[in-house]
Amino acid sequence: MKPLTKPQDFPSATNFSYLNAANVSLMFNGAEEKIHDWFGDLSKNGSNNFTEEVEENVFKALHQAAAKLINAEPNEISAGSSATELLSSLAWAISPRKGKNIVSTSSAFPSTVYPWMRVTNSTGAEIRLADAVSGFTSIDDIKKLVNRETEVVCISHTEYNNGQTYDLIHLAEIAHQNDAILVVDATQSAGAIPIDVQQCPIDVLVTGAYKWLCGPFGSAFMYIRHNLANQLEPGLVGFRSHDNMWDLDAARIRYKNDASRFEFSTTAFGCAIGLTQSIEYLNAIGANKIYDYNLFLSDYLIEGLKKLDAIITTPLNQKERSPIITAYFENIDSVQLIKALKSAKVFVSSRKESIRFSPHLYNSKEDIELAISTIGENI
Repeated sequence: MKPLTKPQDFPSATNFSYLNAANVSLMFNGAEEKIHDWFGDLSKNGSNNFTEEVEENVFKALHQAAAKLINAEPNEISAGSSATELLSSLAWAISPRKGKNIVSTSSAFPSTVYPWMRVTNSTGAEIRLADAVSGFTSIDDIKKLVNRETEVVCISHTEYNNGQTYDLIHLAEIAHQNDAILVVDATQSAGAIPIDVQQCPIDVLVTGAYKWLCGPFGSAFMYIRHNLANQLEPGLVGFRSHDNMWDLDAARIRYKNDASRFEFSTTAFGCAIGLTQSIEYLNAIGANKIYDYNLFLSDYLIEGLKKLDAIITTPLNQKERSPIITAYFENIDSVQLIKALKSAKVFVSSRKESIRFSPHLYNSKEDIELAISTIGENI
């Protein structure tokens, strides 16, 4: 397939084979430049240019870019410093009480579950986790845990460990049939897998910037369906929470009438500006093109791994696919293979005795071929 990126977009991509976007992606060069510009101006000029008006509207472009990425409305987007921060504020806002339950999976990244666990430690609500069988979690097993007392179903769209991706439309049906809301952690899918909140009626989505969105640490966004956002009082509040943030009066708080009520304080605003640039870059390419390209690379990788008799631990059916591929070799230490790959300037991750590969749009067939040939020389 024709490459999607130009060399100047990710300058370091030609220096090594970086198959590790599920850990930390390479950052779009335009985002890095914007971040440096913002911090440079702030360090030299203070608030001369970063005025109160600029600060008040600093997230507007991110709202628009993120909304376009997932086909939402800008007023349904909230900016934050991390997905965990936003999810924690949401969990306290919902605060399921005793007798209610929250359903997730045991294979989810801990930060997807911990905010709810912290809340239930105070409220007495129950956490229910569907167990993985041979590394995979069945939606049917998730469904068995959902009942009329379920208040939230909180799922990682794509599991970090093996790339299993859930059918969000099906999960939304399960949640809504029981009057529960569906909260999706899209940190391992946003920017790699198309998400359309108009076609898929999820209620909340959170994602960090530094993986498939090719953005920086220190920025994230959350989508909240508009008629839900207005029903929630954020768990974390600050001077930005008031609908007129510069009307500084500690005696009252009147929340904004949209998802931005979850934006509560000062942050590393330059990181949000960088994330905006990354998302705009991805939007210009198109989510479907990125998805097709990444699966092309993943298929090429799987083909090469199979020829080496690798045991693939990632789901291979189309509905559960993602660009994350995990594999191991019988009687061969994956950690030693990862060291050999690193020596060849091929960068991957170790996950539960398997090697996790996660190619992204800046990778090429040559990156995959180098990974396969290096493994072949070391098994």
